[in-house]
Amino acid sequence: MTDLSTREGAAPAPADLRAAAAASLLASNRRRRLVRRWIAIGTLPLTLAALLFVGKILSMYAFAHQSITSYVADDYAGSESSARGQEFLNWFEPYKAPFNVGTALAGSEKLPEARAKLEESLGLATGVEVCSVRINLALVIERMGDAARADGDGAGAAELYGEALTITTEMPEECGSDEAEKQSSDPDRDMQQSEDDLEDRLKQKQQSEEQTPPEEEQPQEPDEQPSDDKLDDLKDKLEQGTQERDQQQGDDGGGSGTDKPW
Repeated sequence: MTDLSTREGAAPAPADLRAAAAASLLASNRRRRLVRRWIAIGTLPLTLAALLFVGKILSMYAFAHQSITSYVADDYAGSESSARGQEFLNWFEPYKAPFNVGTALAGSEKLPEARAKLEESLGLATGVEVCSVRINLALVIERMGDAARADGDGAGAAELYGEALTITTEMPEECGSDEAEKQSSDPDRDMQQSEDDLEDRLKQKQQSEEQTPPEEEQPQEPDEQPSDDKLDDLKDKLEQGTQERDQQQGDDGGGSGTDKPW
């Protein structure tokens, strides 16, 4: 009787089938792991970029909120510090970081530094974003003019008022729109009313300084020189006082103390 397992074309044993299936499964798993590894490596930059994007957005909101909160609490140093945190990788709304820094510096009366930051912000702003920047910049320059006037520099004050007025009058027409109101850094401030009030105030201050004549220096009167008669009388009194003092010291047997001032 012939053994069927030795015949040509006979089916493999179950053990062989299981071994072949296991080897095929292992090879398939290795291929899948390799594919997943390369996918992970290929998408790693995108993943990191996405995490950085989300982190930047969250940090911007955090820094902006802290800056505003500190400013309202008159903590201008803290407001400036938080606003400077927005400057790192300043991709989104880039005008806001220097705007917040400049506003905080103005609160600390660092007016030249505040002006520089707000001018930087104005160069980065687009559309209705320029409205709030222009108003704050004009206000800072107005305060610089007030400081110059307090120091007696009327010409310098008038020049600064003129610069602030130019910034205000060149405000785009869109600054009176509802969209500009929504973009305002102060929701309680009416953009158009603030612009009108600022323009009127600057005109009055500039005209006042231009119309004020410069103070003329009063000629100093020469010191009155004493006459010859007065000089002679003073000399006689000095000599008489010296003689009386010497006579008193002689009567007392001579004094060893210093003379009192007279």
